[in-house]
Amino acid sequence: MAISVAASSSVAVIVPRVPAISTRCSAVPYLPPRSFGRSSFTVPLKLVSGNGLQKVELMKTRASSEDTSSIDTNELITDLKEKWDGLENKSTVLVYGGGAIVAVWLSSIVVGAINSVPLLPKVMELVGLGYTGWFVYRYLLFKSSRKELAEDIESLKKKIAGSE
Repeated sequence: MAISVAASSSVAVIVPRVPAISTRCSAVPYLPPRSFGRSSFTVPLKLVSGNGLQKVELMKTRASSEDTSSIDTNELITDLKEKWDGLENKSTVLVYGGGAIVAVWLSSIVVGAINSVPLLPKVMELVGLGYTGWFVYRYLLFKSSRKELAEDIESLKKKIAGSE
């Protein structure tokens, strides 16, 4: 019995200190669990006060059943089939497409290698920032240079389209 008395006398009660008056708003967004059957989405706001957590709904959005921007997949597939059948050199298109994929893959490898060098990414950022500043000064700042840029773009479009 002496052991139980000694154990009970060493128990301490710790009460957390919580301000009773202050209320603050949590800036962390709350995302509800995703359910596919519901057609509404609620964004609650968490308020933390002295007596616990409260949720307040700020915005409630309902999905509409209007199909204003629907894409007809059958029409898209038939259009692509017509364009593919209209091509004369299908092997050339496949070679160019494969070459584009390989070029993107290689550029990804090069960018990854550059990014692994310690100071080089920051130097490249500065080069990009300098070029952006020069481009804005050269082509976008003054009205006459904007017209010159528009003319250059139009001539490039004509060259690509083959009408020049």
